[in-house]
Amino acid sequence: MILPTLLPADRTRQFRKLFAACAALLLALPLVAMAFTADVSWGAGDFLGAAILFALLGAGIDIALRLPASWRVRGALAAAIAVVFLLTWAELAVGLLA
Repeated sequence: MILPTLLPADRTRQFRKLFAACAALLLALPLVAMAFTADVSWGAGDFLGAAILFALLGAGIDIALRLPASWRVRGALAAAIAVVFLLTWAELAVGLLA
């Protein structure tokens, strides 16, 4: 099986910058919330886990957008990656599946 060659990274450079900014903002929300309420108590492991999940999500979508396929295939693959991310997040947060 021959793996498809990825398109140049220039194509998704803006996506990566925007995604990194959004991920940093989302990681800052619990940090700010912990300053105002005791209901939010994240440790270093929680921030690390969230950062790893965001990094995997961003890398997966970046790869999906760089595949030389139609927009439908790229969109479907990116949506599937987002669904896996959301299911993983929900499972880690509240045990949705177990």
